[in-house]
Amino acid sequence: MAEEKKFPMTAAGRDKLQAELDDLITKQRPKITNRIQIARSYGDLSENSEYQSAKDEQAFVEGRIVTVRKMIENAEIISADNSDSDEVTLGKEVIFKELPDEDPETYTIVGSVEADPMAGKISNESPMAAALLGKHKGDTVKVPLPNNVEIQVEILSVKTKQD
Repeated sequence: MAEEKKFPMTAAGRDKLQAELDDLITKQRPKITNRIQIARSYGDLSENSEYQSAKDEQAFVEGRIVTVRKMIENAEIISADNSDSDEVTLGKEVIFKELPDEDPETYTIVGSVEADPMAGKISNESPMAAALLGKHKGDTVKVPLPNNVEIQVEILSVKTKQD
């Protein structure tokens, strides 16, 4: 049997998934069940758009429940505390700048489950994070981008992120 995929994430990320799962099971599922019952009372289901819409939403929510459960069950909790203080690892905040003279950028490197670039969280699977992982403050790193483009960044700061 194939080994299950591990989902690296912080404890806060797992807690957020657990909260989503709880919401899906205790609030969303009953609400959709109620919508289906109401739509059934309208009669002929073959031309009942409310019924079909509720069934589609139910399928989506049930699928999401399965996905979130699997991510929680296979969560690999990461802790940035077990590495050198200036080493880039999952769970750490990294400040870097593109060379020669771009403005500094700040990101926290997280597992793909928690990635949210708009909130400053990039996936460990992204080209930038993959290139930075294992490097240290002061290092200059080549980052391969699509279309055979490569940039160089300098790591200005690495610190443990406190959620």
